[in-house]
Amino acid sequence: MSAAATEDIDLFEKAKSLVGPDYTPSDDEEYMNDKQQAYFQLLLIEWKRSIHTAADQTLQSLADGPMREADLNDRASSETDWGIELRTRDRQRKLVSKIDSALRRIEQGEYGFCEVTGDPIGLRRLIARPVATMTVEAQEAHERREKVSRDN
Repeated sequence: MSAAATEDIDLFEKAKSLVGPDYTPSDDEEYMNDKQQAYFQLLLIEWKRSIHTAADQTLQSLADGPMREADLNDRASSETDWGIELRTRDRQRKLVSKIDSALRRIEQGEYGFCEVTGDPIGLRRLIARPVATMTVEAQEAHERREKVSRDN
């Protein structure tokens, strides 16, 4: 097992002991307290684990050998399916780096705060998108600037 995987397991167990089985972050608590950070750490580690499991399944399917379809239409359909599957795995590979970055931000005490404004991102946004690095407003402004520069 790799050192990173062992570290993730250790973080997972530590976070799990802090959070408990029925915990959900609430606006009634202090923002990004230890329990909330542990909750998001659990969420991110589980997400990363599920991505790795799906990638392993894809690799196993590829290793089992190519499908030889007799019909050209069936073969084309299978190849299209594999193309979609591989693109999905590539997007998830990029997502793993964002998850790792979010886990580092938790360790550094920066998680949950906008990288642009420094304001709290908000629990609802983080629950919906745990790798978010900006508030909704900052993200919208960023996307508007991006669109304007693309249009020029």
